[in-house]
Amino acid sequence: MAYPAITGNTYILVLHIIEQIMTGYYDIVLGLIPVALVGITAALTVVGINMTTAVPLAAVVAITLMGHAMFINSPIETADESVDTNANVNTNSNSSGTSQFPVNTD
Repeated sequence: MAYPAITGNTYILVLHIIEQIMTGYYDIVLGLIPVALVGITAALTVVGINMTTAVPLAAVVAITLMGHAMFINSPIETADESVDTNANVNTNSNSSGTSQFPVNTD
């Protein structure tokens, strides 16, 4: 799709591009991790907090974002994506139902 030349109405072009991106929750979290590290560190440094204190505080926020994305709002498997693991249970058995592989009974 060809985009129109940038003219006085550049916001229309930008909105169209943003509409095509389709960001999700995890994309936003991935974008917020460096923003939290750099932005919060810079803000705390400007306020007057020492850099050796500002960096760990910003890292706590970034780790909290990652922890929320991994454990609190974790991705779930939908019914379409799930695989029936019980369907092929006896794939390694012969016609009598016993396993073809040797079994160590010791």
